[in-house]
Amino acid sequence: MAAVDVTDNHEASRYEARLEGQLAGFAEYAVAGPTMTFLHTQVLPDFDGMGVGSALVRGALDDVRARGRGSVVPVCPFVRGWIDRHPDYADLKA
Repeated sequence: MAAVDVTDNHEASRYEARLEGQLAGFAEYAVAGPTMTFLHTQVLPDFDGMGVGSALVRGALDDVRARGRGSVVPVCPFVRGWIDRHPDYADLKA
């Protein structure tokens, strides 16, 4: 599989995952002060089962950490479960 490119589409309040230039998934968020709440994550059907969701969450959380944005509230069950399975990201949870 080609590398998944994850970017913050600030105007749409979502992180987007692209595979070979095509939108493969997104993670919607809301920001309140230093807290980013992840609301919903979706992988488009053509990319299901390709690891896009995991790459998307890892990329988004790495970006949150790199920018020093503060903490995250994983309302989205996928993001919450991913953080639970990757304890090295637990420090980001609010």
